[in-house]
Amino acid sequence: MKAIIFDSGTIISFSMNGLFNELRGLRKLFNGKFLITPQVKEEIVDVPLKIKKFELEALMSKKLIDEGVLELPRSVGVQNPELARRTNELIGIADKLFSSKGRYIKLIGPGEASCLALSKILTDKGIKNIVAIDERTMRTLVEAPQNLQKLLERKLHVPIKINSRNYEAFKGFKIIRSTELIYVAYKKGIINLKGPRVLDALLYAMKSKGCAISKEEIEEIKKMDLKTSFK
Repeated sequence: MKAIIFDSGTIISFSMNGLFNELRGLRKLFNGKFLITPQVKEEIVDVPLKIKKFELEALMSKKLIDEGVLELPRSVGVQNPELARRTNELIGIADKLFSSKGRYIKLIGPGEASCLALSKILTDKGIKNIVAIDERTMRTLVEAPQNLQKLLERKLHVPIKINSRNYEAFKGFKIIRSTELIYVAYKKGIINLKGPRVLDALLYAMKSKGCAISKEEIEEIKKMDLKTSFK
């Protein structure tokens, strides 16, 4: 078994670009699970259902769950209390990673932390997994935490101290973005549009709707060989 764990931002990127059918197509090709945590469900369904502006997107997201395109952790034997405990542990570690002027800096929310917690649990169970995250802070924390200090200093305009002992908790995760997922959809023929500008349009659409990716990274994706994760 293998799984892709979706953070709310990645689902929202697909939703805001009208690409849920393409997400369905990816799920049909993927020999594994598309998972969301209860915390992510709250962010993409439960809370926005109460807000008229976001009600339609929430109903569309709920339909993906009802159809079994997106599944909750219990489908792979992970219970909510265990996930909540591991999530709170990661939040506690992350919240004591960076500080400025004697105060710790809050880095991640429950949705993002729950995705990493679920990834750890699945890895412990021997289930291969990857986490779909579009947000830059979380990806930098996982992929290059030393760069996050500079990012925070530029953003906050204050010196940042690091508790490097807490890095260990965020090592070993595999990350993918909505841009890489839509690239796979394009290369696998799931996208109905045809023509030389389609891939470029898809990648920049994801960028404009919240995926943290540079123009240079987009050009690199356009040159990539097709990954074999979807069979």
